[in-house]
Amino acid sequence: MDLKENLELIKLYEGLRVTDVRDGMDWVGYQFYGTVDHEIRPLYRTTAIGIARTARYVPYEGPLPKCTGDEYTEWVKYYYSEVCYDPWGKDIVKGDFVCLDVAGLDVGLIGSNNSLGAIKKGAVGFLLNGGGIRDTDEVVLQKVPVWSKFISQPMDQARIRYLEKDIPIAIGGVAIYPGDVIVADGDGVIAVPRKIARDVAKYAWQEASADKKGRRQHYLDLGMELDDTVQVD
Repeated sequence: MDLKENLELIKLYEGLRVTDVRDGMDWVGYQFYGTVDHEIRPLYRTTAIGIARTARYVPYEGPLPKCTGDEYTEWVKYYYSEVCYDPWGKDIVKGDFVCLDVAGLDVGLIGSNNSLGAIKKGAVGFLLNGGGIRDTDEVVLQKVPVWSKFISQPMDQARIRYLEKDIPIAIGGVAIYPGDVIVADGDGVIAVPRKIARDVAKYAWQEASADKKGRRQHYLDLGMELDDTVQVD
């Protein structure tokens, strides 16, 4: 994927709400595609717009380690180097929205530490189709944008393994391809296929502008102080 083009696409969507993008998808004939299942919700109220960076994990088949204590510590070193690792993390560039298919598992694949590592490299948010997020008090404090099905306590060990990266994945009933535009806010997540991203943005802005104008007039009629959500260019 071309970084310059990625950033141009992100720029087209800056300022749009998920609902605006949903309208734009309707306008180009994708009425029943793109909206990630409503069970996948934000960890806290925030917004993020980026380009899908995908990877897939599957349940760990075993065998389970027959050790504890210091021996378990040694086994964990093997596990994180050979079973559950994150090669996609080395590929992250500015504007990436990390989308991880974790097979709906209750495992904390993303936490307060590695999430910041991805943010430092340029990631704008995380989308997971299971748990996948833990240390949530710190994650919220650090203002790391995350959308997931639920919160997880368990670590990855003996529960999940890495399978592949940069491939189509399924999250919340939507096929997400590397390079798709991902828009997320308090209303959930929508994935825009890259091939229609520019057309979707055009009509999303058409509807967003009409909404801003209508709401602006309501503000004026009600004597409300104008804010950024009703500013019309």
